[in-house]
Amino acid sequence: MKNFCLIVVTTMLFASCEHAKNTKEIYWSAIADSSSTALINSFWNPIYGYFNDASNSDSWHGHYWPQAHALDVLVDAYLRSGDEFYKRHMEYWLIGVRAANRNGWHNPYIDDMEWIGLATLRAYQATGNPNFLRACLEVWDGTDDDMENDRATYGIKRAWTDDGGGGLFWEGNRNRHSKNACSNGPAALLAANLYQEFGKPEDKEWAIRIYTWLKEALFDKETGAVHDNLNTRTDRIGTRVFTYNTGTFLGAAVELYKITGDKTYINDAMKAADYTITVLIDPDDNLLRNEGAGDSGLFKGIFIRNFTQLILSDGISEDVRQRYIDFMEHNGESLWTEGTKKDPLLFGPYWKTAPVDTTRINPQLSGCMLMEALALLGKENKL
Repeated sequence: MKNFCLIVVTTMLFASCEHAKNTKEIYWSAIADSSSTALINSFWNPIYGYFNDASNSDSWHGHYWPQAHALDVLVDAYLRSGDEFYKRHMEYWLIGVRAANRNGWHNPYIDDMEWIGLATLRAYQATGNPNFLRACLEVWDGTDDDMENDRATYGIKRAWTDDGGGGLFWEGNRNRHSKNACSNGPAALLAANLYQEFGKPEDKEWAIRIYTWLKEALFDKETGAVHDNLNTRTDRIGTRVFTYNTGTFLGAAVELYKITGDKTYINDAMKAADYTITVLIDPDDNLLRNEGAGDSGLFKGIFIRNFTQLILSDGISEDVRQRYIDFMEHNGESLWTEGTKKDPLLFGPYWKTAPVDTTRINPQLSGCMLMEALALLGKENKL
């Protein structure tokens, strides 16, 4: 089993301001490896092949979208290290999560299936295993008997209607009245990623169509906020703003910039990013705010993953890039030096307070995503 001297790593990482960039890369990579290995050590259920809901739990309560983000962390770690340890768990995951979800990928919540699609596409790209691609396309396209068979997959694309001017419903086949940022941002991102992988024009069309609706319906062009939802029965906008939604909106914008070269998308992404890192923070310490340990415990990690892609984009200036990197490093240093329980290695929902005894899978994943993101920035010589 992997072991790292966490005290030594921490001391060496922050003892001097004269570290070379490649030294920062090495240390963030070591911390990321510690974090992602700890995710397996403390949460992996070897009997059923999925991640438990909490570090002191031996079960998963059926909300499968955290499983997708756990797979994403495994992909991050595998791409960074090439270690078969992570790849093996990715393959176990594919069998275990599908079996636990009644031998399929159906979920009544469209955004949950979108996360499965995004993570399994990345796993396919990393490993070449066609079973990951099969899972991705199953949730994207659905199956012919969706409406009759609850065990089949109601495809993501089938949640699109003209109600409210377009957009994807949050729930696929019931309570069809809410069109949410959380069901449209990840869908635009998935469609854009599918287009970049396979070059199918219809995927590009879907990405642009979904993003355009999201921008027109829920994006505040003045502030950069991404509002939560549109009720198609009342035309009322739910104005709550979460890092989940700003993150996926800007992530889709970055991918569409790659596809089209249209700088408007990058401008949108920077607007949403700037709103997030100036408004959705704890003003006392400039850290992304504590959004809780339940589903919302994943929101910061989702923002970080997509924010990292904006940092890596060739569409932003070096001044903007450095400002974003400074924010990332500040959050990472706070989490590692103050917000991490070291033995076992656990993260909580506030990146300045370490858990006492246990933690939920969602804040653990957000912490892992931050550490893997910093390792990636180091690898790309951005630190």
